[in-house]
Amino acid sequence: MSEAEAELAAQRELRERIERRKAEKAGPVQAGARLSGKAADLLAAVRAVESGGKPPASVFTEPEPAPRRSAPEPVRQPQVMPSATPAPVASEAVDTVRAVLVEGGAPEALAAQVAAVLGEGADAQLRENPWQLLRVAGVRPEQADGFARALLGAECGPDDERRGGAVTVWLLEQAALAGHTALEAQALHAALAQRSVPDPDAAVQSALAEGDALVFQDALDEPGAPAAPAPSEDDGEGEEAERPVRVLIGLERYALAEESLADGLARVVNSLPKEDGSATDWESAATGSAAELIRAVAGHGLVLHTGGEASRAEPAALAATARSLGLRVCAAAHTPDGRRRFAALLASAERADRGAASGPDPLSAPGFGTEDETGAPDGPRHGTGEAGTDETVTTVAGLLAGTEGPGRDADGMLRTDLLIVVDAPQLDVESAAMLAESLPDGARLVLSGDPGVLWSAGPGRVFADLLAARACPQVASRTPDPGPIGELVSGIGIGELNQVAAPGKEVVIVPVRDAGEAVHRTVQLIADSVPRAIGIPAEQTQVITPGHGGAVGTRALNTALKERLNPGPGRFGGFDPGDRIAYSPAPGRTVPGQVVKADADGLHLECAGAAVVVPKERVEQTVRHGWALTAHQAVGARWPAAVVVLPGDAAQALTRPWIYTAFGRAEQHLSVVHGVDQALPRAVAEVAAKPRTTRLPALLRAQVPAAG
Repeated sequence: MSEAEAELAAQRELRERIERRKAEKAGPVQAGARLSGKAADLLAAVRAVESGGKPPASVFTEPEPAPRRSAPEPVRQPQVMPSATPAPVASEAVDTVRAVLVEGGAPEALAAQVAAVLGEGADAQLRENPWQLLRVAGVRPEQADGFARALLGAECGPDDERRGGAVTVWLLEQAALAGHTALEAQALHAALAQRSVPDPDAAVQSALAEGDALVFQDALDEPGAPAAPAPSEDDGEGEEAERPVRVLIGLERYALAEESLADGLARVVNSLPKEDGSATDWESAATGSAAELIRAVAGHGLVLHTGGEASRAEPAALAATARSLGLRVCAAAHTPDGRRRFAALLASAERADRGAASGPDPLSAPGFGTEDETGAPDGPRHGTGEAGTDETVTTVAGLLAGTEGPGRDADGMLRTDLLIVVDAPQLDVESAAMLAESLPDGARLVLSGDPGVLWSAGPGRVFADLLAARACPQVASRTPDPGPIGELVSGIGIGELNQVAAPGKEVVIVPVRDAGEAVHRTVQLIADSVPRAIGIPAEQTQVITPGHGGAVGTRALNTALKERLNPGPGRFGGFDPGDRIAYSPAPGRTVPGQVVKADADGLHLECAGAAVVVPKERVEQTVRHGWALTAHQAVGARWPAAVVVLPGDAAQALTRPWIYTAFGRAEQHLSVVHGVDQALPRAVAEVAAKPRTTRLPALLRAQVPAAG
């Protein structure tokens, strides 16, 4: 049955059900005919009384309640991070897929991935449409073309409808990896033409007909978009000029995620009670640098907060204030290191509040509850009352997975009245949609972050889209990042690469001439210069470089750093106990850690205080050495010292957000291994973030009025 026939059959079945329901409602209804259980017994008793009989005595007697058994207090187990092992596939299915791959000249190693991606009947799907191989990560169109020629022979050609649809989906997947949630129709057609698809329009229609992609029309009335043309005299009286639209093509999962996110944010904005009686309490607690943020949150369900690293103290003060007012508060960071730093700020804010409340003048801290003998403010408190517990401060991934945070109620909603998300620029559209959907009605949401850092690894630019849409209050922090590093990074944020005074060697520039010297200087800085001159050991210093490949990429630098800092034979898949690693449990997430040991179960790691066991077959895909990272891997975390390596071949990859992010990972000391000459100031001044195509601003305009 074709897609159209299936749709018509479903519509016929729906109409038949509607007609049956109408007929049932129009017919006579026998009173009590559909009752059962207790209701039926009560109705029978009433009828017995009406007819002069005696009702059963058991009807009006309540059974003795069963004795309530006290449940033991649950024991919190130490958190173990998931190993991201895919669901196992039957060996028979893998064997049949392997036979097809061998016949088509494709690597046998892809058999398990193909069977997992295509599901049941994967071998038959490949024979019917060999270009389905493009659904496996890492396979390119030219490789799928060779596979198809081997299987189909003379039937294979560039104008094959199956090829056009598969290449369309592949291009949309590649666009998602680059951050787009959809592509404009013109851009997609041009990309298809570059891939030798003779009829791009037919290829797109094939993907739409198969349900692999969706088409959208968004009005072009966002800021910076072309204005709608004025009606001309030839338009005719009473006829309105058509509004210009842009046609977008996107994958279903990201389209639904953006629509779900817009719906969820609209609900957050509109579900906050207009008058909840707490305005006075919020106003009295609005003091210090966080006063503007506290006032904004008091009257709005959704608030955006922008600022650098030092501005994190403001959402921490907001969290302390909300907890003192009896609200259930949860804060989520992008990385375990961000969780640790925010927990420390929250603990500091609560200590300051308690100190102010217990001072000689109780009225100097209005809005905070009085303290009992235990020293805890009165009123309901969430969790254990200690800042930084798992119930209060979490990671976004842990909160969504249910391994951290306050848990969920019977309806699946988070048990929180205020959710604060720091590192908000790292929210991709799917994670943001899950968070918005998980908030109960009446809860407040605060998205806080630095708009100058790199955007999320996943599709979308949620924080930037919300800032551009102006659909809610925006509070910009005026708290500057301190010291020479803060001054340098702040200047980069506005497009200026300033020379800053660094009397304590907070910022050091190390010029190099070629890749070999860059690697040598980097190892020297980590192993000798920074520990000796600055006093920061090698394990607290992070190397950041633009990419994984090349002569000065993460692979080359990690090889050199391992040889100097932890030499060994690499008996466990290239790793030895004591190696610094970067573990990626999911795409876009990187957790630093250390190798503990290896055995039959896999590679044992310690990541952010949690034990992780990575199965042997997953080590190559999820674990890398971690002395050197890219800026995308390092975002959301900070180290006492950072060495940023800028080799000559990286000049084209530099952008202002990349430099801003990389330089901002250092707390006390920053060394820059500089080999790009004038490309660095040029990138800071001229090269902004690469644009991403998203639908969220248009969806928000349709649901949430502008906040001005």
